[in-house]
Amino acid sequence: MSFINSIKKDGGNIILYKCGQPVPELLVASGDSYKICFLDTETTGVDRSNDEIIELALKVVIIEGSTGKIVSVDAEYTSFNDPHIPLSDEIIKLTGITDDMVNGHSIDWSEADRIIENGDLIVAHNASFDRAFMDRKSAASRQSIWACTVQDIDWPQRDFTSSKQDLLCFWHGFYFDAHRAMNDVDALIHLVTHHHYTENRPVCELIGNSQKPSYVIKATNFAYDETKKDQVKANGYRWNNVQKIWSKRVTLDVLEDEKEWLTGIIYDGYFDGLVEEINLADKYKM
Repeated sequence: MSFINSIKKDGGNIILYKCGQPVPELLVASGDSYKICFLDTETTGVDRSNDEIIELALKVVIIEGSTGKIVSVDAEYTSFNDPHIPLSDEIIKLTGITDDMVNGHSIDWSEADRIIENGDLIVAHNASFDRAFMDRKSAASRQSIWACTVQDIDWPQRDFTSSKQDLLCFWHGFYFDAHRAMNDVDALIHLVTHHHYTENRPVCELIGNSQKPSYVIKATNFAYDETKKDQVKANGYRWNNVQKIWSKRVTLDVLEDEKEWLTGIIYDGYFDGLVEEINLADKYKM
């Protein structure tokens, strides 16, 4: 992977700039526009059922659909949230958030829901993680369409070898103070609307894919085999510890190819898995 061509260089050195808040590029949109609610959570851990949000950030940005340019910032909200348990040393080191910073604070869920309901789409990096926490508290989250900047943007097609947010930002020439919710949101907005792209900005791809039907392929009747397990895992299948099954989310355009691939790997000549269509509002739910 190399840095984008438009990045600033000083001899052999790469010059990174610090990401700021999103700046409007247009006075008014030409054609369709979208209100996108970019979201990030910081949490006490990775247990989506039992851990708690300690910081939430939302920012609604109006995007011109044809170009991906920013028209305006429509609304924003950020808050700490007291989990009523001491934060672990690991979380304090990762986020810089301390017990003193969250003590006595709580998220105003009515305000968060008002902002979310005003958008067309919720966007997060690794949306299934953030959605699991949001759906426990927010009615608007549970009823909204979500999109994921990991899954709904084909970063490998754009010649990037990782979908980690900090690496993608570095490769696009900027850095940010990671693992603080609003910093992560601003960096994500900057990444998907990056001025390097004269056409097909990542946010346009994201919007398009958010509207496409998607399916989950479940590798049912899969007799355990260590080698085959490693193959399906490497191909993007994830283990569902509740259903005890390997599954993968795909779009319609690759569904048949994926069924054929899975048949060749774990089935004896015919597809013996299960395919389920996912409602748009159910994407990235646990």
